Amino acid sequence: MAVVHVTTDDFEKEVLQADKPVLIDFWATWCGPCRMLAPVIDQLGEELTDVKVCKVDVDQEPDLASKFGVMSIPTLVVMQGGEKVASSVGVQGKAAILKLLGK
Repeated sequence: MAVVHVTTDDFEKEVLQADKPVLIDFWATWCGPCRMLAPVIDQLGEELTDVKVCKVDVDQEPDLASKFGVMSIPTLVVMQGGEKVASSVGVQGKAAILKLLGK
């Protein structure tokens, strides 16, 4: 499944009502570490069938970033059943992200 770009308008449908865990990447186009992480996020989006992978552009969606207390980017948040279950800040390797997801 490809990475889903989420906005405030579709956040509830795409994340809160998802029937499987959701990995959210809070990022921005100007963020160097975010660009370093992007290929890993894209790869996970293609490989994982039991996790929905989403991206939120903090410049386009400041309310969502604020809701999750995002102070630094990239920030990864794992949601399950509408609840935040894990998070990390900074560039993470694929293995670390899989561990964050409980894999």
